[in-house]
Amino acid sequence: MEFISVFDVFKIGVGPSSSHTLGPWRAASRFIRKCRDTGICPGDKLRVYLFGSLSLTGKGHATDLAVMMGLSSHDPETIDTGKVPVYVNEINANKSIDVHGINLIFNPEEDIIFEKEFLDYHANGMVFRLIRGNDTILEQTYYSVGGGFIIRDGESLEKFENAPVHPYPILNGRELLDHCTKTGRSISSVVMENELMDRSSEEIRQKLLGIWSVMLESMYQGCHTTGYLPGPLKVKRRAPDIVEKLLPAGVSYSNATEWMDHIKNSDPDFQKILKWVSAFAIAVNEVNASLGRVVTAPTNGSAGVIPAVLMYYLCFANRSAGSDEIIRFLCTSGEIGSIFKKGSTISAAMGGCQAEIGVSSAMAAAGLTELMGGSAEQCTIAAEVAMEHHLGMTCDPVGGLVQVPCIERNSMGAIKAINAASMALDRNPEDVKVPLDDVIVTMWQTAQDMNRKYKETSEGGLATAVNVIDC
Repeated sequence: MEFISVFDVFKIGVGPSSSHTLGPWRAASRFIRKCRDTGICPGDKLRVYLFGSLSLTGKGHATDLAVMMGLSSHDPETIDTGKVPVYVNEINANKSIDVHGINLIFNPEEDIIFEKEFLDYHANGMVFRLIRGNDTILEQTYYSVGGGFIIRDGESLEKFENAPVHPYPILNGRELLDHCTKTGRSISSVVMENELMDRSSEEIRQKLLGIWSVMLESMYQGCHTTGYLPGPLKVKRRAPDIVEKLLPAGVSYSNATEWMDHIKNSDPDFQKILKWVSAFAIAVNEVNASLGRVVTAPTNGSAGVIPAVLMYYLCFANRSAGSDEIIRFLCTSGEIGSIFKKGSTISAAMGGCQAEIGVSSAMAAAGLTELMGGSAEQCTIAAEVAMEHHLGMTCDPVGGLVQVPCIERNSMGAIKAINAASMALDRNPEDVKVPLDDVIVTMWQTAQDMNRKYKETSEGGLATAVNVIDC
């Protein structure tokens, strides 16, 4: 069984899309490393073919830019996102990419080819070629399967077969609950034991807190950056306006930590808490939509739900909480995300938006339930409730951009997660009629039945009902 780490679910990357930006970026990086290993010569040519959903919404999702950055060996975790346009302009001007001092011919206008047909294995397919003269020296096909995960066609399963055996193998919700029942451990504790097979306790803690740091920074940046999002829709950033109305006049701070302290010290009513949660979620996805740095949770398009719900807990539900609670939340929510990936999909191109916002809401609901004192059973109840009320949600981005309706959906997913946790805490597991695994199966069946035009193609729904020109 493939082990999916919490660090596979939560990846630091660049927006606006994990499957259409981060995935192709990582695939291009892997291909260019293979080119170096194979051997490259001055004058060799690179060519990329994008298929299916990657082609239909590739421009709006910055897939072409991601491919250029990956072929240029830039790291999505560390790149200065403000310099991406500079690097892109250099490639367009030079019509080449420098690979360790060797210039390879690459004209993006001619060598990134948008093929509308779909490859058989997955809706997000791409083919990379290294060409010398009239001959193809190297060709590889990759699929971006959601959340920044990529699979190379024909890839050996040896890495899974030779992987270390983890103490608590988990394929589905039932197996997770079995481990928790037999050991008396919480979900986060079971996850931590599995993670310890690959990393030390201190490394796990530092990496998880590093993930939270990026989440917090994306909320802070989004809540303090005004103007309009890039692209033809000219969507006005809303998070700063919400925050300005919520914080008292004259409040002073200079960083995300001080800002968070002010929020904790405020005394908001129910309506203001709702507005804060919305602001947190919207802020992250406004950063994501502007090619900023966010954390897949489990995707870029749903990156705002997990931070918003965790921020809700830290600022309003338990203001004395700290690192331990953050780690427990991320471990629990990450495991729920991995179960959805194993049993269904986290790719909107395969399952619609239920695979992104629905899964992220389920993850957040489970994590919040554990922090609120819920049992492992109640955590899975919360995840089921959250997903149950996202079933059938389509992915229909207007103009192929991860903006409308994607940004608002993060706010709705966060609110649903908080509500699902509240409901689960009042439930007796013996009274539950729909277990988590059943809703995961239902989600996959729904995904298979869903018309392809509602799966991140911008060929149906709001994407066709809204006239981009009128925007």
